[in-house]
Amino acid sequence: MSRSGQWARAQLLRWGAPGIGLALFALWEAAGRMGLISPLFFPAPSVIIDTLVRLFGNGELTANVIATVTRVMSGFLLGGLLGLSLGMLMGWSASLRQVVDPLVAAVHPIPKISIFPLIMIVFGIGVLSKTLVVAIAAFFPMVINTMAGVRQISPSYLEVADNYGAGPWKVFTRVILPASSPMILAGVRLALNLSLTITTSVELLMAQDGLGSMIWLSWQTLRIEELYAAVVALAVIGILFRFTIVMLTKRLVPWQSRESA
Repeated sequence: MSRSGQWARAQLLRWGAPGIGLALFALWEAAGRMGLISPLFFPAPSVIIDTLVRLFGNGELTANVIATVTRVMSGFLLGGLLGLSLGMLMGWSASLRQVVDPLVAAVHPIPKISIFPLIMIVFGIGVLSKTLVVAIAAFFPMVINTMAGVRQISPSYLEVADNYGAGPWKVFTRVILPASSPMILAGVRLALNLSLTITTSVELLMAQDGLGSMIWLSWQTLRIEELYAAVVALAVIGILFRFTIVMLTKRLVPWQSRESA
């Protein structure tokens, strides 16, 4: 391929997706202004942007975003840390893995939102029940990815560490943790996204604040532009989660970043 062809291909890869997105938004805007689509259910992008600015200006959107992110992070930290710890132990101990892995395989496919009523019966309808269901959702991606990350470590690395007289703590900090970090960070990304999904679902069901509650109230009152604004806010949170994981990957596992570049 010629240099001009390579340059054109690089520019297409770089600007193709944003260009397609802008074109779709332009078509959406034009169709809305010409009355080709219902402005009630498909408000023009300019209307959604105006709504975002208004909700951000009066503090309503900020308050709901803070409520949602607080629930996400509370559940993620609780479930993620437990999943990380158990995943490390399961990856290291074959006997523990044989006992616990079938239980994880049995419970993992169950939709976490389906057990929310049971959690409310046991723990009430307060903050704790909402945090627990998010923690359960975050637990499984962390435990599975962490276990897989530890198990894929080559035994030769452990043999080299043993030959140099490394103790258990050094083996953990110098071999196991760095080698399993790419899989752990992948689990973090999955757990964060799933935590956000479950949090929004819980807020749709029963919450006085949060983006899920905002979506449900907007639908009930047919303020559809506010519904779209809440969805956009959720998308931005997801993008920020991804950006954070990318930055952590570059910082903690730079060799992984170079390989994927």
